[in-house]
Amino acid sequence: MDVDTRLLRYFVAVADEGSLTRAAERLFVSQPALTKQIRQLETRLGVPLFVRSRTGMTLTPAGRALAERAPALLADWDGTLRETRRAAGRAERVLRVGFVASAANEATQHIIAEFARRRPGWRADMRQAAWSDPTAGLAHGDTDVALLRLPFPGQDALRVETLFTEPRWVALPTAHPFAARELIPFRDLWDEPFVAAPPETGRWRDYWLAADEREGRPVRIGAVTDRPDDWLSAIANGYGIALAPESAARYYARPGITYRPVSGVSPSRVAVAWAPADDTDLSVQAFVRSCLDNSTRAGGEGP
Repeated sequence: MDVDTRLLRYFVAVADEGSLTRAAERLFVSQPALTKQIRQLETRLGVPLFVRSRTGMTLTPAGRALAERAPALLADWDGTLRETRRAAGRAERVLRVGFVASAANEATQHIIAEFARRRPGWRADMRQAAWSDPTAGLAHGDTDVALLRLPFPGQDALRVETLFTEPRWVALPTAHPFAARELIPFRDLWDEPFVAAPPETGRWRDYWLAADEREGRPVRIGAVTDRPDDWLSAIANGYGIALAPESAARYYARPGITYRPVSGVSPSRVAVAWAPADDTDLSVQAFVRSCLDNSTRAGGEGP
């Protein structure tokens, strides 16, 4: 009998967390979808894996047996898959670089040029990710290195080097009364509806809502989007406002949207990240070095 590795990953997350809610946040999926996948795994195996209760999810004897073996099985498969993809990229001399939004701003092209100088004959293949994957493919081995915004879920398992910081501004419909202000205190925005990333992104979504910087005031959600174009449309159409890096005013300028500085909210950080297994990979480290050497070109403040 064949079992999808995705089902095993979901099982391991629920077993580790003991809660469907926490596991769903860790996996960037909705809780109903996760429940459905766990039931599908139980059906395929023909045994119950969890006892469900108000206090959480408790492993059955069968579940405990699977929980003991599944992590090693998944680790072996991940390693095999990563090596297979890496071998293909190395044969073609291609480094897969994931990124979200505007990557490293104005420094991105300089980083790529510096990487080409350090690794003659190699090419950096830039791959933009949706906001539903804040690691830009790095967590699943789909990319070799990534330019990311901190914080992101799972960053503790990766190597992370901060490149620069930049202020967080607010993106508003141009017709919004606050659009005429030169500087907007963040507390003046607390009661406004916000355009948010999907709930499954957890810490990523909370950070861009500044959920921890509202003194307990709940967030109003006006719309949920997964990609920059949809995000811009939601703001322009008046469904909500959104915090954004200062550079968004340059990279995502659009009629009907006004960007303004915000006081009283922490800045955004951009970092380069890679897997610990690639600490000795010459191409990955050449890209990391290129990022660090060009971090001052990014239009923000250095680390």
